[in-house]
Amino acid sequence: MSGEISILHLLLDASIVVQAVMLILVGMSVTSWAMIFKRKKILTEALSDAKKFEDRFWSGIDLSKLYAEVSARQQANGMEALFKSGFKEFARMHKTSRQSAAVMDGTHRAMRVGLSREVERLESDLPFLATVGSISPYIGLFGTVWGIMNSFIALGAVQQATLAMVAPGIAEALIATAIGLFAAIPAVIAYNKFSTQVEQIESSYINFVEEFANILHRQVSSGDQG
Repeated sequence: MSGEISILHLLLDASIVVQAVMLILVGMSVTSWAMIFKRKKILTEALSDAKKFEDRFWSGIDLSKLYAEVSARQQANGMEALFKSGFKEFARMHKTSRQSAAVMDGTHRAMRVGLSREVERLESDLPFLATVGSISPYIGLFGTVWGIMNSFIALGAVQQATLAMVAPGIAEALIATAIGLFAAIPAVIAYNKFSTQVEQIESSYINFVEEFANILHRQVSSGDQG
């Protein structure tokens, strides 16, 4: 208990600059944790939704019926959004052009745009986590350097220096570094984990786009032959 009170007193007695550094770091830590929980939920749902849609897509359902199901939903994300944009553009191009190359080129463009949007949605918040992970230790180090500097300046103003005089200032300064690491470490771990998950999801999206494009290409090619 005395240790906790001692740390609390150190925080309250710290200089304005060190206190400001600590508040910034605490704010960054709280924000990053909120983003971590939010991003974890989104990526988990994206993985689950992709698997469910792939199972539905490869179940042998008619593509027009599947498109109607997806379009009936208020919002389509992930693989559903790629399928919707691709099939919509394919149907539109197929009505206006009988050249399979032109049809597939337009379909590919639509799905590439959709893929970019989905990846951008999945990567949201990751730049902030990367920033927190990279700069938090330096912000904490700044608070530490400032606190130690003030301690030595105060030490130089007295004739007889003791460890008891300089220890509180150094201790409060080191707390800033500790808070910086506390903010940075979870952010770095989460960023690395989420980046890997985004790459896996993006890879599954790209594979789906290519497989779906091949199916559409066979359809339009058989139509040309007929």
